[in-house]
Parts: sequence; C-alpha cells; structure tokens
Amino acid sequence: MNQMFRLDTGRAAAFEERMVGMLNEGAMCLMVSIGHRTGLFDAMSRMGWSDSAGIAREAGLEERYVREWLGAMTVGRIVDHEPRTGTYRLPPEHARVLTRDAEAGNFAVTAQEISVLGGVETAIVECFRAGGGVPYGRFERFHEVMMEESAQTVLPALIDQILPLGGDVIARLEAGIRVLDVGCGRGRALTMMAEAFPNSRFVGYDLSEEAIEFANAGAAARGLANLTFEVRDARDLAATADENAFDLVVTFDAIHDQADPMSVLRGIRRTLREDGVYICQDIRGSCHHHGNMDNVLGPFLYTVSTMHCMTVSLAQGGEGLGTMWGCETAIAYFADAGFSKVTQHELEHDIINAYYVCRP
Repeated sequence: MNQMFRLDTGRAAAFEERMVGMLNEGAMCLMVSIGHRTGLFDAMSRMGWSDSAGIAREAGLEERYVREWLGAMTVGRIVDHEPRTGTYRLPPEHARVLTRDAEAGNFAVTAQEISVLGGVETAIVECFRAGGGVPYGRFERFHEVMMEESAQTVLPALIDQILPLGGDVIARLEAGIRVLDVGCGRGRALTMMAEAFPNSRFVGYDLSEEAIEFANAGAAARGLANLTFEVRDARDLAATADENAFDLVVTFDAIHDQADPMSVLRGIRRTLREDGVYICQDIRGSCHHHGNMDNVLGPFLYTVSTMHCMTVSLAQGGEGLGTMWGCETAIAYFADAGFSKVTQHELEHDIINAYYVCRP
C-alpha cells in the first residue's frame, strides 16, 4: 500500500467499535421513544421491582411487547433486572431524565425526534439527488413533539426567567400591552402568558393549519378572550405586518427554519413599537463546522437541520439556513433587520438555545 495511504489500524479498530456503539445507541433512541409514548417509564417509576406482567398491567399494555422492550432496556442498561426473580425496575437515577415529571428534563421527549426524522429519510435522500425540500406536512407528529419540547425549554422558565430578560416586560404585561408570537406552533407559550396576564392581548401566527386549530381550541376551552391565533405565512411580514402594532414580540425556535428569515425579522421590526422588545429563542451554536466541535449536541443538531429545519425552508423555495445558522449569523441578521440593540443570554436549564433581546 502507498505510504501516503497506510492504514492506521488503531484508528480503524476504534472507529469500528464506535460504529457498533452507534448502532446500539441509535436503536435505543427508538426504544426510549416507545417507552415515553406508551407511558412505560412513568409506570415503572411508580412501581419499584416488578415482572413484565405487572409492568404491562400498570401501563395498560400487551405483556409480550413489554417483555421484549424490557429486553432492550436491560441490555441497554437503562433498567435494572434481577434474573432470579424475573423482575425489573427503573432506577431513580434514570427516572429523573425519562419520565413526565423528570427533575432534570425528559430526554425521552427529544428521543422521539429520531423516529419522526426517520419517517422522511427516503424523501431526504431524494432531495440529496434532486434538490428541493420536504414540506412540513410530511413530518408526522412534528407539532406534537415540538409542543412537548416547548413544555421543557420554554414553559417552566417563561414567566420567571425568559420574559424578565426584556427588562420591565413583566410590569408592562401586568398593566396591559399587545403581544405577538411568530411561529407559535400549538400556542402553549402564548396561552400561558394570556392566562398569567389577563390585561394584555395576545396574537399567534403559524403556517400550520393543524397547529392553529389546536391552539384556538385550547384558547376557547380556557375561555381566554384576550388570545387569538391565525394561520399566516410569515415570509411576507416585512411588507404586510401592521406597523407599530405590538409592544412585545416573541419567537421560540422559529426563525432559522423560515423560508425568508430576513423578511420575518424585518416584519417583526416593522410591527414592533419604538419602545418595544423582541425576545428570540433560537439554537445556540456556531455558523462554522469547526466551531461546533465541542457542542455537546452538535451531531444531533446537524441531523435535525439536514432532515427538518433546512429542508422545510428549501421546500418553500427558501434560504435553507438550517438549525446551525449560528449565533454569529443571528446577531448579524438582527442588525440588518433594523435592531440597534441586541444582547445574547444563556439560561442554565436550556443547553440547546440562546436567548436574544432585541430593541429598535
């Protein structure tokens, strides 16, 4: 073999071992997602040691499937197993990140994204060959999963941590102002604000008819007369947004996958009053590949970008910035959109996102 291409056998062996690990861990993401969706983790966290039949009864599931799932959980070292008694338990150290009342955030929620993205793999492969993108409508359960994600990163911190980044925002909300959420999804964040601040008025925009239908149904069920949701394509906001209409605008993980993010940002600036505040949550990362080498979720975020955020933008003929558009790009875009004062913040509970406070 040419000296230039001599094989580093140690490196080759290490990579083979890594590939075996990737196959196992990738498979475990699917099993963790199933454990979340079926309520198995929640059931086991209530039980202590039990056999597969007892766990199946507690969760209201078929024992044969539960037993096989427990095999994956056992060899994956997620649950403990006692062979002599044929019993299993979810250790509390694992339950704290795998149940719906998780203390440290429920990682099983995020594991669902692997199966959601896997559902469009063939369409993504075709995009590699022919270009274009995969539209939002092709992603089964997307808004459902994003609502669960928002319940972890946004809702617990919204009133006490995120909104106070905007200075006197809480006092203004209590007094009564107009608030807009662009890319609101199923509207959980805006609904929480409308309930907490009845003197203010709230509007949510989203492209998805399914998400807006869900959001409006929730607002009606709660009797929130100060809250409305509209199906709206945000790409034309720069030209169509009502001028000086809102005191506070928020976006939660919504800018980077827009078809025309600059138009959206200019529309937000157009509709924001001169003394208003725009609070933007978006992915924390670098626009340079090498700048994300130490990002603990770097591979995951680039995968989400390739298989969702970038492609849904390209499907609309958009810019295709992708998930990892980077803090550098975000700050430059805010400035070009007309925001003269931008500050970047990080919150301890959220390892994925940065929080920007933008003022005219």
